[in-house]
Amino acid sequence: MRSIPDLLEEVLPQVSRPARYTGGELNQVVKDHSSVRVKWALAFPDTYEIGMSNLALSILYHVLNSREDSLAERTFAPWPDMEREMRLRGIPLFTLETKTPVAAFDFLGFSLSYEMSYTNVLNMLDLAGIPIHAVDRADNHPLVIAGGHCTYNPEPMAPFIDLFLIGEAEEALHEITDCFVNHAATGRVELLRRLAGIEGVYVPRFYKPVFAPAPLPGYRADARFASADHRLLEGVVPAEDAGPSVPATIKRRLVWDVDRLPYPTRPIVPFIEVIHDRVSLEVMRGCTRGCRFCQAGMITRPVREKSPERLLELAREMVRNTGHEDISLVSLSTADYSRVEELVQRLIAEHSEKRVGVSLPSLRADRDCVRLVEQIQKVRKTGLTFAPEAGSQRLRDVINKNVTEENLFAAAEAAFAAGWRHIKLYFMISLPTETDDDVVAIADLAHRVCALGRRMGVRNPTVAIGVSSLVPKPNTPFQWHGQDRVEEIERKQSLIRKSIRDRGIQFRSHNPRTTHLEAVLSLGDRRVAAAIERAWRLGCTFDAWDEYFNYERWMQAFEETGVDPYFIANRPKDYSEVLPWDHIDCGVSKAYLRAEARRAREQTPTHDCHTDTCTMCQACDRFILEGIGHKYLERRKAVIPLAG
Repeated sequence: MRSIPDLLEEVLPQVSRPARYTGGELNQVVKDHSSVRVKWALAFPDTYEIGMSNLALSILYHVLNSREDSLAERTFAPWPDMEREMRLRGIPLFTLETKTPVAAFDFLGFSLSYEMSYTNVLNMLDLAGIPIHAVDRADNHPLVIAGGHCTYNPEPMAPFIDLFLIGEAEEALHEITDCFVNHAATGRVELLRRLAGIEGVYVPRFYKPVFAPAPLPGYRADARFASADHRLLEGVVPAEDAGPSVPATIKRRLVWDVDRLPYPTRPIVPFIEVIHDRVSLEVMRGCTRGCRFCQAGMITRPVREKSPERLLELAREMVRNTGHEDISLVSLSTADYSRVEELVQRLIAEHSEKRVGVSLPSLRADRDCVRLVEQIQKVRKTGLTFAPEAGSQRLRDVINKNVTEENLFAAAEAAFAAGWRHIKLYFMISLPTETDDDVVAIADLAHRVCALGRRMGVRNPTVAIGVSSLVPKPNTPFQWHGQDRVEEIERKQSLIRKSIRDRGIQFRSHNPRTTHLEAVLSLGDRRVAAAIERAWRLGCTFDAWDEYFNYERWMQAFEETGVDPYFIANRPKDYSEVLPWDHIDCGVSKAYLRAEARRAREQTPTHDCHTDTCTMCQACDRFILEGIGHKYLERRKAVIPLAG
């Protein structure tokens, strides 16, 4: 039988971007498989260019390869032309480092950062020769594990995954690897039972969803989904044979001291251009600005910063080991890093002579932030993007986006004065309580920013507005909000388009059908898995790519499996309703999310607890120490002694 490398010699000249599949890059790690006890294949369910830009994948690769008893290699979703050749010639899904079939590894780990990659996961399992259903896998198959933000609602993918890791992985990966070393010989089911006892690990086979005996009263489905299952979920609970080590609630993993975390200072340097071709320097984790639509800002709390000294050391090593010419300061809200100005100045002072620039991927809409970027662009010109999110102040208060028009125009004025001619603004539509006036306000705001540039003497200023539609996400205050239907989103997009009268304004919107499907996959329970599988069998892959996304096939899959996407995504939910992810503890309490939903309806902002008092979200112990009254503090002191 011919080897994979031999077959690739024939295949690669026939496919686009063959360097996606060759491996051999600078800083890749290659170990002898016979010298280790645990072998991990790290899979990203999208193209090489996107996966190689994923910082989490780089961190996991570093953590696992730092152990003497384990190795980690990479695999990505092959583009359709490569997939055709692989199936034609019988080439299984393989890793880049050693061209080993992924079915020969102990773990196959998927990074789930976007719901639209779910069919790619099934396709990769099938290409690997691994049964797509977890219950069909034998002891000789890899344990299929998934992590990433999508796992905070693991239910739509539960039948396909052996175990999910909820939260931050650096410490948990060692515990999972150690558990495998000590208990692999006990057999697959018993090993999974032991893994389920590790904090943050969710093993779906030991849990069962319980549904109401009758459909939701009074719900009128669309005609084509008349036979759909409209029963409400009553809970996801441990199965009768789960065992005592299986917890009723899975608590996320959180690393408190991020300054001491291992970090990949020798990241792999791709042969071809990728999405983020740069040094990615993570400055902090978490965000407490409290935007009510933002899942990442809720599930990654509290804010944990790295010291400038540690960051300078990491940047120095990474520039030396990669040759990259840009240091990107990465976090959910980098401009909120408490020592960002000091860090930027010290990085510029150290690296500017080598023409290595610094970039901030996330900016606040204020004058000070623009001045900071002005310092950066002296080394390398960067773009300028702000995210007001909503066109009217009323709606910005609803979503808790603490940006005023005064902030935005001060930032735009500073930008135009500093020589920028092109500014990008990001907005969302279909937000709770939104009116047509709020939608039209997006175009009005863009007009006024463009006019400001002309008044300041800027020649041909342009304002690019990107408009996406709300996807209500799990573990956010808007998780109970029903998404606008596709027709309503299209109407609002048209309203903005018709309101633009200035040639200096460029308008770009997202496909509302993609947005609708993303909401279904984000909010669904375990019943949605049948539709995911059916869509894949109908030919759906690379759903995040416009050229391959097929909404009609997805609607066919929903119809054939009795899943009503409108019942899942477009129906407003009662606060008392059990949600598919209620057995996952994201850190922030459900009571806090309900309170924030009420404050949204009241148009009441909530302050940032990173710089102000505790908001009692319960993601950390700070709520014990302040903001809740002396009587409560005294009562807590009797139970938990406080420092000092």
